Amino acid sequence: MTLERKLGAATRDAYGKALVELGKENLDIIVMDADLSKSTRTEMFGKAYPDRFIDIGIQEMNLVGIATGLASCGKIPFISSFACFLMCKGYEQLRVGVAFPNLNVKVVTSHGGISVGEDGASQQSVEDFALAGTLPNFTVMVPSDEFSAKSLIKQAASHKGPVYVRTSRSKAPIIYNEKTEFKIGKGIKLCDGKDVTLIATGLLVFEALEAAEILKSKNINASVVDIHTLKPLDHELLSSEAKKTGAFVVAEEHLIWGGLGSVVAQSVSQSSPVPIEFVGINDTYAESGKPEELFEKYGLTAKQIVRAAERVISRK
Repeated sequence: MTLERKLGAATRDAYGKALVELGKENLDIIVMDADLSKSTRTEMFGKAYPDRFIDIGIQEMNLVGIATGLASCGKIPFISSFACFLMCKGYEQLRVGVAFPNLNVKVVTSHGGISVGEDGASQQSVEDFALAGTLPNFTVMVPSDEFSAKSLIKQAASHKGPVYVRTSRSKAPIIYNEKTEFKIGKGIKLCDGKDVTLIATGLLVFEALEAAEILKSKNINASVVDIHTLKPLDHELLSSEAKKTGAFVVAEEHLIWGGLGSVVAQSVSQSSPVPIEFVGINDTYAESGKPEELFEKYGLTAKQIVRAAERVISRK
């Protein structure tokens, strides 16, 4: 198979379109934003259903508070802003008002990771997986392309309980199609190999696929797994891969502390311990720059995954 990098829509665009479809199907859905509806794409819902859309201004804490009230009354609130703003500024309200009472609030952020690009460190969220994952009762998901985003957003709407979904600003390479089936808590194996398993989420899934192609030319057969749901984690799939390949590389657009790598390591340490290498952001914030330049500088590329795979295989 020849892998082609064909750019599709950004996952934030897929979110906006999915919201419009959901709004038609379910009148209990209310969408709210904190002055960034054009960027988060919630404006699509606002134009279609203005009576069920609220832009409350730059008030992330209040955004969460209003959502808790709506959820307590049986509504299904979707709240959005940039990942760094909503998760950092609204964390206490998410903890006490949403997670503790286990309310049916859907938190969907945009501009996750450093692929935000030129906006700089203040608007690049590199901690959101960890923040969302430490909230009890929360489901945490990161789609990798427009098709996974649309499906997971629709599943989030029908899922009972709080959900966090990170979407991205930049266009995402197409991996799936409209017929692909996604299920919350179940990873997807995209390639089957015997030497190493490349585990990725979000925009790093395609980088992992490219890495697998490069490794194949080096006579290394790699499995590639898309973990679109970090919580609940697909322990069964990870255990199976650990027993088969005996080596993992985990790749994510997030700090290497507290993200996908941390939960994967915790999982397999309890079932089938294997050597693991981590491709992610190393205890730093990024800077302003084009997404591809930032991915290169901070090591979030296929070639970095290849190097990590070669290192981890040597440790088997």
